[in-house]
This record gives sequence, C-alpha cells and structure tokens, in this order.
Amino acid sequence: MTDQPLPEGHRSGYVALAGKPNVGKSTLLNSLLQQGVMAVSSKPQTTRRRQIGILTLPQAQVVFLDTPGIHAPRHELGKLMLDEAITALAEADLALAVFDVHAGPDAVDAQVAQALAGNTTTLVALNKIDLADPAALQEHWDAYQALLPEAEMLTVSALRGDNLAELVGRIVSRLPVGPRYYSEGEVTDSFERDIAAELIRAAGMQLLRQEVPHALAVHVDEYQERGEGGAFIGATVFVERESQKGIVIGKGGHMLRDIGTLARKQIEAMSGRKVYLELKVKVLPGWRDDERALHRLGYKAGR
Repeated sequence: MTDQPLPEGHRSGYVALAGKPNVGKSTLLNSLLQQGVMAVSSKPQTTRRRQIGILTLPQAQVVFLDTPGIHAPRHELGKLMLDEAITALAEADLALAVFDVHAGPDAVDAQVAQALAGNTTTLVALNKIDLADPAALQEHWDAYQALLPEAEMLTVSALRGDNLAELVGRIVSRLPVGPRYYSEGEVTDSFERDIAAELIRAAGMQLLRQEVPHALAVHVDEYQERGEGGAFIGATVFVERESQKGIVIGKGGHMLRDIGTLARKQIEAMSGRKVYLELKVKVLPGWRDDERALHRLGYKAGR
C-alpha cells in the first residue's frame, strides 16, 4: 500500500476473471497490463493457480485475479483449480466473465454462467472478435446474453486490442472508492521464480501434443542472481509416466532444448534481463491425483 496523495474519488478493487479454459483470460490480462506476467499457450488450462495482475491508473487501481478455467474436474488437481476459481469470484468486488464470441456458448460456458448466477456485479468480455464471423456475431451475442441476462457485455480482442480501453473504463466505474493496495510500479504480487515456473510450463504446453502437456508440472530448484550477468534458473519438469519423459526430452534432447529456448525468451521479456536456464525432466507417477505431490509442487487447497 502507498501513502502518496490520491485524487478525490480514487477507485480500487479486486476483479476476478472467469471463463472456461482457453478463452484468452491470461492473454487479455497481459494486454491490459501491457506486460507478459501471465503464462499463456494455445492449450487449455494453462492457468492452474490464481495470479494477481495490478493495473495502476491515475484515478484507480484495478487488482485482477486471473483464475483457472472453470471446467468439470477429472482429478485432484482439477478440483483444486476449480476451487481457486470459485473462491476468487466470491472474494472479488467485480466479476469479469470472458467468453469466446467467435464460437457460440457450450455446456462449459453455461457452467461458467451458473457460477456467476446472482452476481449483480458482472461484466462480460466477448473475446476474439478478431476471429468472429460478422454474419454469426449477433446470434452469438444473443446466446451469451441469454446465459447472463443482467450482465453488461462488450466485444474485445485481447490480441488486437479492440475495445480494451473502453473495457477498463467500465471496470473502473464499477469499483468502490478506495485506496491503492500496491505501489505504482508493481504489476503482480508473484515472485519471479514462480512466474518463471509457469512460463516454463506454458512453453512445454505450447510445443507438446496429445496428453503430455497437461501432465506437466514445473518446480524451480534454483534461482540465482548474477548481477549484470542476469540470472541463473535451474528447474525440473515433472511428468507422470516414463514414456512422457522421453517425449519431453525428444530425440537427441531437441524438444527439451526448444522448450528451454522458448521459456527463456519469455522469462527475459518478463524480467527485463538475461537468463541462463537449465532444465531436467523427472517422472512423478500420478502426481495430479496425489495430494502429497500436489502440495510439494505448490498446489494447495485454500491457497
């Protein structure tokens, strides 16, 4: 929290993003923050933990809660992820529901709407307007409006930037008058090593196929500052089966090198300095349904 004088009527509050996996919540938040602090990939369920993104404006401070995608859980990890999302919605001042407007709503979108039912402080961002067929746009708009009849909706493009300034304005107008909770320069409350772990996992999800991406977990074992030389990061990529380990490493180690290269570039973009990244792969059998393994990897109930 900061003690500097604030303009009269300064607004602040917590805004929880809600939506099914892969609708672009993290991409949208990165665009709003104008900084890549949230892990993204083209695969669903990239976000596994609630992450905070802080947008500080002269007249307001918006604390976004990027949550895991709402879905029907199939393992203990999925249950923890769903609990993260529902808890964030209950704690927030405003819910921002994100839907994919280039496709009509499905059963999971209906589940998202059900989680928001009765919440009078809900905005809807119909994302991916850049991909939408103009001929189907009104039909999709009406279908999403039917899911949340009382909510105000706005079409946006997280990638192209369409209507993001207007979205921020509508969010701020719905927040209560209040102080800043974080200093002006902060964009997240996560430690760099935690963000690095998520970016490594997102790189693996981006490059791997079939069931392997969702079996990945990453633990940063070592994070050393090297002054002007940047930072050294040593991390372990965990998978559930020996066959998955071979896929992650790849022939001659090429896949693991590709994952490391992509992750390193994203970590450097996030941290603004050079990074030396060293990855290894280990098997942790059935970790997604093992409470002790989940705790070891940082997934905790009531987190």
